[in-house]
This record gives sequence, C-alpha cells and structure tokens, in this order.
Amino acid sequence: MTSLKKLAIRGTIWTIAGYGSSQILRLGSNLVLTRLLTPEFFGLMAVVNTLRIGIELFSDLGISQSIVNNKRGDEPVFLNTAWTLGVIRGFVIWLLCLLLTWPMANFYNEDRLLWLIPIVGLSSVFDGFSSNSRHILNRRMDLGKLTIFNLTTQMLSLLTLVLLAYLNKSLVILAVGVVLSSIYSMIGTYWLMPGYSNRFTWDQDSVNEIVSFGKWMFLASGMTFLNEQSDRLILAKLLSFKLLGVYAVAYTLAGIPREMIKQISHRVIFPAISTQADIPRLTLRNKILRQRRLILIGFGIFLASFATVGDLMIKLLYDNRYEEATWMMPILACGIWVSVLFHSINPALLAIGKSLYSAQSNIAGFLMVSIGLPLAFFNFGLVGAIILIALSDLPLYIVNLYGLGQEQLSCLDQDIQMTALFIGILSLFLIIRYYIGFGLPIQGIM
Repeated sequence: MTSLKKLAIRGTIWTIAGYGSSQILRLGSNLVLTRLLTPEFFGLMAVVNTLRIGIELFSDLGISQSIVNNKRGDEPVFLNTAWTLGVIRGFVIWLLCLLLTWPMANFYNEDRLLWLIPIVGLSSVFDGFSSNSRHILNRRMDLGKLTIFNLTTQMLSLLTLVLLAYLNKSLVILAVGVVLSSIYSMIGTYWLMPGYSNRFTWDQDSVNEIVSFGKWMFLASGMTFLNEQSDRLILAKLLSFKLLGVYAVAYTLAGIPREMIKQISHRVIFPAISTQADIPRLTLRNKILRQRRLILIGFGIFLASFATVGDLMIKLLYDNRYEEATWMMPILACGIWVSVLFHSINPALLAIGKSLYSAQSNIAGFLMVSIGLPLAFFNFGLVGAIILIALSDLPLYIVNLYGLGQEQLSCLDQDIQMTALFIGILSLFLIIRYYIGFGLPIQGIM
C-alpha cells in the first residue's frame, strides 16, 4: 500500500470520526438550546448566518486551497502573504455586513437584524487573523491533529453558548456565541503548530499565484452559497421566522451526510488528487473511480438508513413545536444522494485547475432554487418547496458530468450503478419499516 493511499485512508477515518463526534456535540447543544430558546430565534439566526456565509463565499480567494495545491505551499513568504490577504478579507467581510444591515432589516421588516448582523459579522475579523496552521496540516494530510483541534474548540464554544443561554434566554446570546467561537478558534490556531507563526508580508509573486489559482474560486464559492444557502433567504420571506426555525432543524439533521462527504472531499479527496494531477488522465480516472466506489457504497447504506428513520429521530429528540420537521427531514435526506455523487468527484476538476466548472454548476443550481422555489411554494405549498430543495443539487451534478466528460474523467457508468444500488437499499429499508408497523417516514403529509 502506497504512503499516499495510507494517508488518504487514515485521513478519511479521522474525517468521519471527527465529523461524527462534531455532530454529536452539535446535536447535544442544539437539543438543549431548542428547549431554552424559541424557534423564532433560530429562524432569525439562520438568516444572519446565511448572509455572513454568503459574503465570505463571494469574497473567497481560494487561500486555503492555494496553500494545499501550490508547490510553494510550505514557503514562509507564500504562507505569510496568504495570511495577510486573509486578514484584509476579514475586515472587508465585516464592512460589507455593516453596509447590508439596514437593507436586510428593511427587506424582512425586522428591526432586530440591525444589531444582529453587525455582531455576527465581527466574527469574520477574528477568522481572518487565524493562523495558517490548519491549512498546512491539511496540506500534509495530518488530519488527526486537525480533527482533535476542531473538536476541542467546538466543545469549548458550545459549552460557553449553552451556559450563556441558560443564564440569559435572549437572542443576543446566539450572536455572541458565534463571535466567541471565532475567538476561541483564532487563539487555538496559534497553539496548533508550536514554533509556527504568521506576520504581515506582501510578496507580489505569491499574490499573483493565489489570485491566478483563485480567479474563479470567488465565483465558484459565491455560486455555491447561492445554491446551498439561498433557500433560507427565500423561505424567510415566504414563511414565518418560527416555521423557518423548524425547517432549519430538519435541514441541519438531513444535511449531516452532505456535510460529511464535503469534509472528506475537502480534506482527503482534493489533497490526494492534487498530488497526482499531472499523471495521464485515464490513469487518474481509474484511480479515482476505484476508491470512489467504496465511498459511494458506504454512503448509500448510511443515507438510506438515515432517510428511513429520519422522522423517528425528530420525534425522539424534539418537542411538538418541531413536528413539521418529521416529514421534511426524510425528503431532504433522499435528495442528499445527488450531493454525494457530486462532492465525491468534483475535487478532481478543482485539482487539475478547472474550477470554472464548479462555478457553472452552482449557477445552474442557484437558478433552479431562485426561480423554482417561489413557484413550487405558491403552486404546491410547503411540500412542493421542500421537494424542490431536496432536488436542488441535480443541476450541479449534470453540469459537473459535462465538465468531467470534457476532461476525460467521466463517471456516469459508475453513478448509474451506484444510484440503482442506493434505490434498492432504500426500498428494502422502507419495506421492512412498513411491515413492522412504523408506516412510512412521510406519513405526516399522506
């Protein structure tokens, strides 16, 4: 077994273990917070966090990807220049949050956004000052240390948030919690690699390389935001903040498999392919598909199980205020299969420097959500809107297939086989559930 393969397997194990532990921590804190605070608060925070994430993605320079992918990714001059760009970007993001505060508050007719957005936006400044140590560890695929660091800072952040919410059951606590989380993470990055630190540096050659690599990244990331996050901004206008909070709970739980494959994609698949991007395309394709098949089989079983018992999880974990999430979650979970197909192969295009395809695919996804979501809601109600959101990654996948075909990395045959396997497993699980007396997961709308 090659050293790269060992690193990839070890990295995948650490990523899955770390993400699973992270979700357990998040779920535990979420269960406590949903009992201390009202659903409306989570609806408001969904809008604010979506806005901040959107600005961050639209200003994405591909700094972390450049450090992983660039041959100079270990040089101090390159790393310090990348860090300097990150600091500048953090202040720009906060400034944009301030500029958009009044328009957002006016659009949603919600005065609380006037102070929520500036507070939450401040977290981007602290994120900008974080050390590059995380990206260096990702480049080296030293994911054990990185996973332990992320879990430690997350645990500290969540414990602080729960304690503050217990002492003061107000909306401002959720906003302050976001800022404190960024502060904990920023401080922790300077302990992550003893002896390593960053300083302000401006090397024009490094800037040119980062901008050249990331020239399509801001568009790709921005379109990713519009595709993945715009549903909350649109639903916030169509629904009450209370119902939006219920949807946010269902979406977050259903999205666990999606976030897991994205973590593997970013931390394992992309670095692994980047080291082999120069080999002949046919050889690269065969290597990718051979390893990808195992990933798809594992996720197919996991996702089918998740969709089958999703409503039962909601009933078990949440009170009656979140009852409508019971039918939302299984529908959303089924749609994640397309996301798994997409994210398990998309890093190949980025690794060979073809990030434009990612931007194009996310544009297609955004058009589907922005145009289709209001139409689905007004014609078929909330059920129609949820089904459309579940299918929102389909345009990404189709455009991505085109790009892979153009670059001689096609995976269509494998995807057809694995999709048939997923449908078969899901059908078997649903039949078993039905005959043991639990009905169907979407019983609430039938």
